[in-house]
Amino acid sequence: MNRIQLFRLLRHNNNLAFRRSPAYEQSVAAKVMMVIGAGFMAVYLIFFAVMFASIANSEAEPAMWLVFMPLLMLIDFGARFAVQQTPMMLLKPYLLQPLPSRSVIETFLLTSLLSGYNWTWLAFFLPYAFIVFCGGASIGEALVIIISGLLVVMINSQWYLLVRTLTQRSLLWWLLPLAVYSAYFVPLMAFADVNDSLFDEVMESFAAMGSHWWFVLVCLLVLVAFLMLNRWMQCRYAKDEIAQEQKKPAALKSVSRFAFLERFGLSGEYLKLELKSVMRCKTIRARVITSLALIAVLSLLIAYTDIYDGRMMLNFWCYYCFALYGMTTLVKVMCPEGNYIDLLLVHRENILSLLKAKYYFHAAVLLVPFVLMLPAVIAGKFSLMMMIAYMLITSGPLMMVLFQLAVYNKQTLPLDQKITGKNNVENGVQTIVVLASMLVPMALVAVFVLLFDELTAYWLLASIGLLFTLAHPLWLRNIYVRMMRRKYENLEGFHASR
Repeated sequence: MNRIQLFRLLRHNNNLAFRRSPAYEQSVAAKVMMVIGAGFMAVYLIFFAVMFASIANSEAEPAMWLVFMPLLMLIDFGARFAVQQTPMMLLKPYLLQPLPSRSVIETFLLTSLLSGYNWTWLAFFLPYAFIVFCGGASIGEALVIIISGLLVVMINSQWYLLVRTLTQRSLLWWLLPLAVYSAYFVPLMAFADVNDSLFDEVMESFAAMGSHWWFVLVCLLVLVAFLMLNRWMQCRYAKDEIAQEQKKPAALKSVSRFAFLERFGLSGEYLKLELKSVMRCKTIRARVITSLALIAVLSLLIAYTDIYDGRMMLNFWCYYCFALYGMTTLVKVMCPEGNYIDLLLVHRENILSLLKAKYYFHAAVLLVPFVLMLPAVIAGKFSLMMMIAYMLITSGPLMMVLFQLAVYNKQTLPLDQKITGKNNVENGVQTIVVLASMLVPMALVAVFVLLFDELTAYWLLASIGLLFTLAHPLWLRNIYVRMMRRKYENLEGFHASR
């Protein structure tokens, strides 16, 4: 079997896997939403292309796009978390097949390069090249802009795969992208503040590179280097994770019992399960650490810098700090339990007790961002009433909406596979719920502030949040009843995706 045949076979298998997925209907909805999102993205890219090309024509520097690319690629890097999987997530079914794993990895890497998302960036480079061509650039310079621009986007896709693979092995690897982006943006800001003429000279010399044919060759060599590095890493780390042996300690000295939770009966036992899952399961632990670390960073940025001093921005980030943990973990609610869902259905209302335990656990975690954001209150960025209002909105309406996913989620989340496991949002219902959770509270704040003063708006938000929080036994039972109506359909999905 040659490489072309292998490529066609694996693409065919991926299409079949999509159609046979337990969440096929939701996946179709996600595909439709991604197409709509791609349309909006193309519109924004055309707008940026026109704006940057106008600047390039005014400066008589056709390759001015290269100056703005680091910022655009940083945004692109973040967007890829929603649209791009690592090849190791797709390699697992083929490790026991009579196929060379390196060839399979190479095929998936090629697929990631040729993905529709990468080609969407033509909506930026084609208008940009056309406008600078009309402004006096040669046809050769316009072609260099298009080709080198696409190569830069493909390099960014491989850079994303590299970072995603390393950070799933250890969260300390997040220091790598932080160092790389700081190496560009920190000197940039320093030059701009210290010496304007030196800043202009550096930018002009940087922009001049993007109009030469040798820059295309440099981009191509960098892309090949990233491809070779990714091929080696993807193959090695996937095999290491799947074939690893469980290390048994020489002697088990102590076990965390959390005896203080025993007084809460069955819900207390499930609270113990939640705590032990966070401490012992790689997938869950990584999500918890990442979200709490991001909350801490945002809190420090808001408290000690003026980067988010706009009133609506402060409202958004205050709410986001409370909502982030729930949106990160509850979007997959019941997916970890898919590994042992059969045992949970043995006794009547076991699932209801589990849902109550999950709710109490996530409501208690809200105290962490509350404490972390106290410096922002002391600095005068947040008011105490604002924090209370958003904490109650999170514990009430937001969690009620996120817990609805327990009815529809039916794909098992691996507990210890951070690299080969699928950790993305993979269906349309999850995507819609997360977007609504982000936007609806901000819309409420805008309406209340328009109709009343700011303090009254926070009191109204707090009252709504408190009402939904106190009513949690009612909506949790409603979710439980609907789950039981779909239990056989969900069981089939959990079994098929283990």
